[in-house]
Amino acid sequence: MIVATALASRDYQDVHHDPSLAVERGSKDVFMNILTTNGLVDRYVTGWAGPAAVVKAIKIRLGAPNYPGDTMVLTGTVTEKRDGGRVEIKVRGVNAIGPHVTGTVVVQLPVVQLEGSGA
Repeated sequence: MIVATALASRDYQDVHHDPSLAVERGSKDVFMNILTTNGLVDRYVTGWAGPAAVVKAIKIRLGAPNYPGDTMVLTGTVTEKRDGGRVEIKVRGVNAIGPHVTGTVVVQLPVVQLEGSGA
């Protein structure tokens, strides 16, 4: 996944697809790029919010690298509810080394009108 998503996102930095060069540059192996992490955070939040939700903003910070074979567990907490169905979610992705990603995502949830509500 690491190499495929780096290439799919046109990130040709060798540390994301060439193990020997990644080691030469001080890493133990290739590691996940920020674009892949951003996509995983987006998918995690929209998996919770549903297909009609729209991500309005993502702000993330990377920490520990994700290496091949690592398992990252994403968690999230709604930290703010705004008028009109907009929510802010604090997200965190952790692997065996520690926090890989932390940040916030703002999502516009669909407005549901109840039958007979007059809205």
